[in-house]
Amino acid sequence: MPQSLAKVYLHIVFSTKNRIPMISEEIRPNAQAYFVKVGAGLGSFTEEIFMMPDHIHWLCTLPRTITIADLVKNVKISSSIKFKELICRDFEWQKGYGVFSVSQSKLETVKKYIQNQQEHHQKIDFQTEYRRFLEEYHIEFDEKYVWD
Repeated sequence: MPQSLAKVYLHIVFSTKNRIPMISEEIRPNAQAYFVKVGAGLGSFTEEIFMMPDHIHWLCTLPRTITIADLVKNVKISSSIKFKELICRDFEWQKGYGVFSVSQSKLETVKKYIQNQQEHHQKIDFQTEYRRFLEEYHIEFDEKYVWD
């Protein structure tokens, strides 16, 4: 009996449109829970998630049956609709996103990194953090298109 098996971990990062802080501490648990639910409906298991007021870090598995682009597109569309009700009718995510592969051996390190976002962002802002990810993964980028 043939099987197709996979376990691919992704660290997905993107911001609210124009990095406007819209996700309050009060709404964060419900917003994160909704995001996890949408991911699960697409076949993605959430390992860790943390929403800052202006961006999200989501460590999840890539379902074997859809592309990264479809996973991100579907969670952004669904969560945008929900967050317009939950947070603000003007809520939007930025158009782009960053996706970074995570090996099984680094899973716990990335989980801890995501769990410590509030402390981490007392020392470094989101844009600097994101640039560091792009540089660490040797991703070429143009500043004028990264922040849409």
